[in-house]
Amino acid sequence: MEDKKVILEVKDLKKYFPLGKGKLDKNKKYVKAVDGVSFKLYEGETLGLVGESGCGKSTLGRAILRLHEPTSGEVHFNGEDILKKNRKEMRKLREEMQIIFQDPYSSLNPRMNVYNILSEPLVAHGYYKKGDELKQYILNLMEKCGLPPYYCYRYPHQFSGGQRQRIGIARSLALDPSFIVCDEPVSALDVSIQSQIINLMMDMQEERKISYIFISHDLSVVKHISNRVGVMYLGSLVELTDKDEIYENPQHPYTKALMAAIPKPDPTQRSSMEAIHGEIPSNVNVPSGCKFHPRCPYAKDICKTQEPAAKEIKPGHVVLCHFGGEF
Repeated sequence: MEDKKVILEVKDLKKYFPLGKGKLDKNKKYVKAVDGVSFKLYEGETLGLVGESGCGKSTLGRAILRLHEPTSGEVHFNGEDILKKNRKEMRKLREEMQIIFQDPYSSLNPRMNVYNILSEPLVAHGYYKKGDELKQYILNLMEKCGLPPYYCYRYPHQFSGGQRQRIGIARSLALDPSFIVCDEPVSALDVSIQSQIINLMMDMQEERKISYIFISHDLSVVKHISNRVGVMYLGSLVELTDKDEIYENPQHPYTKALMAAIPKPDPTQRSSMEAIHGEIPSNVNVPSGCKFHPRCPYAKDICKTQEPAAKEIKPGHVVLCHFGGEF
């Protein structure tokens, strides 16, 4: 993977949301939604992000795109730190960076038909000003996304969830981006429709060399579409490696517990790893030391007092654990 072009590099990215409105409160508290995340994304790659609800997956994706303004850190897209870009420069960059939203029912403007939904980003960015040329581009885009041309002047309420998500995907592809954040794009869909949408995304990726960050809580879907997988817990990226490695040989206790929770029909293949005990702590009052230590069956004294540093236990396999690689 290292010989591929790095399209995105995230360095120590943080996004804290303040609690309360007082500006003079010295003891002001923050929700540490994203807390020092670093990774690289390569051209044509899909990086899956998994973790429990509230772990910061979606906030990370939106912070990378500056839909949430990061608190600190760096986001390098094609070698440029986008956090230093002004509004005009970001507008140009957004042609290359897009997002597919989770809910196909609320992410589309109910007052716009499919043609207007798909043409809006093109017109806004000054592409295809001629009517006939614009219409033909829209029809071709719809066809590639499995939408018949006669859907062109229908409105969102006239479509099923799967069809709406196809429209959302077509909209994200309209400007021919090289990077897309996929924020749980199939979680609201039936299983039979999920596979169709995943296959569509993979076909578009192969055709256009798009890089995806694929956010999901469904480990089976992530395994199917991803090249590498990152696991998040309380705003931190606790493990990152190739998908086969993370499913077969997880090295962070939290990842091990997640993988053990995947249902297996063969009782001889079931994991001996115990289920995770307790509730996920508040990301306002984050535990000292390792964030996972209150729930970790392997926790020792050092875990309670000293925050672990990310370490590469083998090429491309990074773990945020004092004892990573020893399990």
